Amino acid sequence: MARPVTVRLARWSAEHPWRAIALWVVFVAVCFVGGNAAGLKEATGADQAVGESGRAGLIVDAGDFDDPAVENVLITARGGTLDPAAAKAAADDAAARLRSVTGVASVGQPVTARDGSALLLPITMSGDPETASDRVQPLRDATAQVQDGHPGLRVEQVGGPSINKALNDTLGEDFKRAELLSLPVTLAILIIAFGALIAAGVPVLLALSSVAAAMGLSTLASHLVPATDTTASVILLIGMAVGVDYSLFYVRREREERARGRSGLDAVEIAAETSGHAVVVSGFAVMISMGGLLLANDAIFSSLAVGSILVVAVAVIGSLTVLPALLAKLGRWVDRPRVPLLWRLTAPRTGRHGEARPRFWPAVLKPALRAPVATLVISVGLLLALATPALGMKMKFPGMEDLPRSTAAMQAYDRLTAAFPSNGTSHTVAVRAPAAEADRVAAALTALAARASADPLFAPVEADGPKIEVSADRRVSVLEVATPHTSRTDEAGRSLDRLRDDLVPAALGGVPGVEYAVGGDIADSEDYAQHIRDKLPIVMGFVLVLTFVVMVLTFRSVVVALSSILLNLLSAGAAYGLLVLVFQGDWAEGLLGFTSMGAIVTWLPLFLFVVLFGLSMDYHVFVVSRIREGVRAGMSNRDAVAYGITSSAGVVTSAAIVMVGVFSIFATLSTIDMKQLGIGLAAAILLDATIIRAVVLPALMTMLGDANWWAPKFLRARPAADAPTDPPAPTPELVGAR
Repeated sequence: MARPVTVRLARWSAEHPWRAIALWVVFVAVCFVGGNAAGLKEATGADQAVGESGRAGLIVDAGDFDDPAVENVLITARGGTLDPAAAKAAADDAAARLRSVTGVASVGQPVTARDGSALLLPITMSGDPETASDRVQPLRDATAQVQDGHPGLRVEQVGGPSINKALNDTLGEDFKRAELLSLPVTLAILIIAFGALIAAGVPVLLALSSVAAAMGLSTLASHLVPATDTTASVILLIGMAVGVDYSLFYVRREREERARGRSGLDAVEIAAETSGHAVVVSGFAVMISMGGLLLANDAIFSSLAVGSILVVAVAVIGSLTVLPALLAKLGRWVDRPRVPLLWRLTAPRTGRHGEARPRFWPAVLKPALRAPVATLVISVGLLLALATPALGMKMKFPGMEDLPRSTAAMQAYDRLTAAFPSNGTSHTVAVRAPAAEADRVAAALTALAARASADPLFAPVEADGPKIEVSADRRVSVLEVATPHTSRTDEAGRSLDRLRDDLVPAALGGVPGVEYAVGGDIADSEDYAQHIRDKLPIVMGFVLVLTFVVMVLTFRSVVVALSSILLNLLSAGAAYGLLVLVFQGDWAEGLLGFTSMGAIVTWLPLFLFVVLFGLSMDYHVFVVSRIREGVRAGMSNRDAVAYGITSSAGVVTSAAIVMVGVFSIFATLSTIDMKQLGIGLAAAILLDATIIRAVVLPALMTMLGDANWWAPKFLRARPAADAPTDPPAPTPELVGAR
């Protein structure tokens, strides 16, 4: 019978290690260099348009407005009331200094707040607005000089460019720290898992090379599916996770077989036949899960799907080709240099039949094997209780109020919006109509602004009138309608509904040939949340059905496939519930260093589902493959479950700890979306690798007995020809456990 392709690839690589290593290096280099040469094609605003807010954005873009970057100098009292004369003197000083600064196009007239608490000096910057944050520092320096000259007042600069620069500086330091920490944390955990430096370095090497190749390939793919600025980060995150996992599974099995007395080539072949097969199946499962994102019909998710699929595919290829070559070339050097204490704790220990003798996991397994029904009911009940809060999940985009307040720019922004509410959160009413109707549209928008100004859901119109822009061809008009309520509040949502359902149709409905839409930050959040709610069932259905098919074909068992789906859904549900518990309330704010936004970031539930479903399948395939080995070797179902869990628990736990360590670093970042992503992934992986795989899975499979392997006749596997030549012996502590 022909050997599996994983074995044939591994044997060729092991027999020709230098060729395999050279081909891998060339492949990675060609992908990386070719991608850089082709350049990245980024998604445009039209690619990312969603719902009515997306249509509003497209209408605004069609107006081709000259929209320069705007900064402000805000002058307030340090205490008590503002002295108008002192404030005017500071404003005149600021205007004189700023007019001479390179990058300043014009300085406007100072505007006094309605309550007299602040004076605002608007500044228009020259050049490309997209690069304004890179050119804003000279303006900030000039404002700092004004502050030095007027110590009795608070003089500060605030605006989009200065806020973006401050946030980029803060977040840049955050991500730099995360990148610097992730590699040593991963390496340290692998050293603890293997007790040897080379064995720990091999998975990291494969993961990093897979990420480099996938970065290049994704750049090439961006010419078909435009990329977003989050694609590279996700490739790094997913690539390190699966790259380390796959090579960890492979290296651990190869070491076990060598410890049993196999030759280097035989050990590599068996690792390829067992762990290599599991890697291929789990890789397909991850790619199917990430491929489900393409059904969201969303530029962001499509780019994430393509990047993730590419890095997983490269990691699978690397684990089947260059990894066997490295192991064959290193031989027993893979266990050098040894860390003395750790080596004694982690080195493969063999018994009289050559099987590994774990000590901790048999004790953990006893309840599931002796009382599977009770263990299953209790553990599933606890996980369902943890998942229950997910039923009350709310989804919102983070707003300005959710950005870190550690920067002076954000503190100044809070003072700006308190004194000038119209400069805070606003709705964008975008209108397209024939040029002949421009005056009628302008009158309708002016009336709309006046009517909104009288409603407590909206901010009063400033003294200089409503902000209406008209395009050069007079076809597009844009009105900004401010609200004093922050973007995630119920009042902000009601103000959007009032505009869309009442004020805008009433004002513009009678204009011939008119097209209008309401956008802005609030609309973006509401429309995207609805988009996610609409697409989540479609993506989930696709992932569940295709994963079920792959699992049925892999294990030739409908029951195993169905149980894997249910367990992964249970794991994802528990992760959702934990996220809601932690982040929709305020009890964990001090512990984790965040301010609750009362909701989960809009894109997170869909992204978390596909990532967790894919990564959870890694563990499931690996564990069930070991259980099936025991069944094929003639063990009873109960003993096979004991063998499969105890022989795989160490490597699954090590892989999970690596992921938890890396994901936890993201929870230390400043922004709420990264905190939620890090906590959600870390908690879910930890729950999945421990409670699900070490308690729920063995209890379920023990309870089902031989029914685990039921399948219709046409799906049943032929008698196994690939059973291990030396059948594993059951773990003595668990034999006969009833």
